[in-house]
Amino acid sequence: MQTRAIILAAGRGTRMKSKKAKVLHELCGLPMIQHVINNVKEAGFDEVHAVIGPGSDDVSDYLGDSVKKTVQEERLGTAHAVNQLSDLLADEEGNTLVICGDTPLISSHTIQNLLEFHNERKSLATILSAEADVPTGYGRIVRNYDGSVKRIVEEKDATSEIRELHEISTGTFIFDNETLFKALDKVTNDNAQNEYYLPDAVNILFREHKLIDAYETMEFEETLGINDRVALSQAESLLREQINIRHMQNGVTLIDPKNTYIDAGVKIGMDTIIYPGVVLSGNTIIGENVTITSSSHITDSEIEEDAVIKQSVITGSKVGRGTNVGPFAQLRPGSKLGEEVKIGNFVEVKKSELESEAKVSHLSYIGDAHIGARANIGCGAITVNYDGKNKHKTEVGKDSFIGCNSNLVAPVKVGERSFIAAGSTVTDKVPDDSLAIARNRQTTKEGYYKN
Repeated sequence: MQTRAIILAAGRGTRMKSKKAKVLHELCGLPMIQHVINNVKEAGFDEVHAVIGPGSDDVSDYLGDSVKKTVQEERLGTAHAVNQLSDLLADEEGNTLVICGDTPLISSHTIQNLLEFHNERKSLATILSAEADVPTGYGRIVRNYDGSVKRIVEEKDATSEIRELHEISTGTFIFDNETLFKALDKVTNDNAQNEYYLPDAVNILFREHKLIDAYETMEFEETLGINDRVALSQAESLLREQINIRHMQNGVTLIDPKNTYIDAGVKIGMDTIIYPGVVLSGNTIIGENVTITSSSHITDSEIEEDAVIKQSVITGSKVGRGTNVGPFAQLRPGSKLGEEVKIGNFVEVKKSELESEAKVSHLSYIGDAHIGARANIGCGAITVNYDGKNKHKTEVGKDSFIGCNSNLVAPVKVGERSFIAAGSTVTDKVPDDSLAIARNRQTTKEGYYKN
């Protein structure tokens, strides 16, 4: 049976107090709508549609071709939003999930269970419900004796007896597709807001004595809708806890999970140890048996097995097996470190490749460079890669030694097994097996102070 999902993402999100569309606000490294898309696709739905608002070019650009997009030119309510797909879907068979783009915590597992329950009961509509400790503000689910849904009662219309009920509607539904669009044609905007609401379609089915069910998830927190930054923070905390638990269950040691920040797209190998205050962002991949100490921030990078990262910032880079970075080092985008490389304290590397066993132990800048295997870059050495207009490349051959406080003025090449004397400023090519000394001869004026 064909399954499709409609994600409602046309809301303004005024309570977010932001120029950014609500559904593009990030949660553990991904816009909240991306979490919804991922969960729906993981649940196995055949088609995914998104209804976006007028002028939502940023949302449209972000979504690209990942889903089918429809614009709701006038924001006239949730039923009106779904009905924008009438020409495309009204005559299609199968089941349709309607889910809000600001509910990123509803898991693929819950969506799968909702669909399976809907199919088993052969319902025409199934509501995702949950048990709320404090149901204030939610529509209550009133059930028949056979467990089917008798009606949804909004709080403003509820009697004191109904208000005692704690099962609430989460605003997520699965419908028989043809039944959904027939009901949408009957929804009116006879309400204070003059809008067309999706729950009214469900109420129409009630009045027509159609079988309506509710699948109750045991995870009320999953159903949190994000309308402001307070809810965004709450959702971030809940999702981060889920992410951290999953990694620990897969063999990763988190010394202090509550103070470890791992984005949804990060992958981590077993026996890796992560200390408090670490931030792992974007599409980062961490290998097995890696140690990452406090205050490290790694973004869109790959760290291979047995590496040690100490209090460092790594962005868009690759760190090879057994390599040590830090403390207080920075790898900027385009850096690639081979195996058993050493990057020490207060070293910055940018868009450079260091082959295996190369060492830059402290207080150096390596930019736009290629450093050969086993080369040793001394304290305070600088690759002078920028002439004020263009960037130039520095090459250092394998087994070479660059003395302390040296400047390699690019473009320049230092050959293999060569030495640069401390304090030199090198502007010309240094052949293999050579010693380069590029500094002024010392002049000492005795008795200068007394004069």
